[in-house]
Amino acid sequence: MRKHLINLASAAIFLAFTISGHSQDNTNLALGNPSGATTDTAYPENYLMNKPQYSLSYNNKKHIPNWVSWHVSSTDLGSFSRQNNFRPDPSLPSGWYQVKPSDYAKTGFDKGHQCPSGDRTSSGENNSATFLMTNMVPQAPNNNRITWEHLESFCRKLVGQGNELYIICGVYGQGGSGSQGSANEINHQVVVPADLWKIVVVLPEGNNDVSRIDTNTRIIAVFIPNNQECSQKSWGEYRVSVDKLQELTGYDFLSNVPTDIQKVIEVKVDSGETN
Repeated sequence: MRKHLINLASAAIFLAFTISGHSQDNTNLALGNPSGATTDTAYPENYLMNKPQYSLSYNNKKHIPNWVSWHVSSTDLGSFSRQNNFRPDPSLPSGWYQVKPSDYAKTGFDKGHQCPSGDRTSSGENNSATFLMTNMVPQAPNNNRITWEHLESFCRKLVGQGNELYIICGVYGQGGSGSQGSANEINHQVVVPADLWKIVVVLPEGNNDVSRIDTNTRIIAVFIPNNQECSQKSWGEYRVSVDKLQELTGYDFLSNVPTDIQKVIEVKVDSGETN
């Protein structure tokens, strides 16, 4: 039943784009809404927030996103510098706690971008949007600055080679280990995830993106522990299948891709280049 509801939500999003006359190409949720997130505030643990730069499912109990989804191509990468203006997200529903940058201070955890600053350098406004606290999770410094960052940089390298990417990342479990030791939560009950995951769909630049995904499309999926020791391995050593991430999270990824293609690409573990 849960997967059925998720598929209905994804289908509704697809239909909405079609009816409005907008192409799904380059949209943040083009490949689906994996948790069936909704803009109904009656579901505060799976609340859909759509921004021009990324979409996310926000969890008002954990005060972090469940997942963040975005598209990146050469048009998103420019020369605008990192804005560094971490701030609360005023677009959260009235009465919900707005996480502040100070909630992370002296906790031993970084304010870990989900949609990275480096993927939105085409304008100051686009880069600034990545510093909203609804785009952050408490991330072990060595995870954020080394392992995770190396994967982010590799993704931008792929874009520089003539590709466009659809990326979704998120959190799993509770309890990580930062520079000051282990914690389940930081200030104001901001939950520290135990692990972080990411899925990257790699396509040559083009049009009609969903229809161009086939059984040979490169899909990178990783599952990385949120601790300081994770940096002892390269991100490539944390690769798993999309099916594994679905099993762990209960989400339905790539739901707008034809089922017969999903069955093939979701069981694969990527073995392509990593640097």
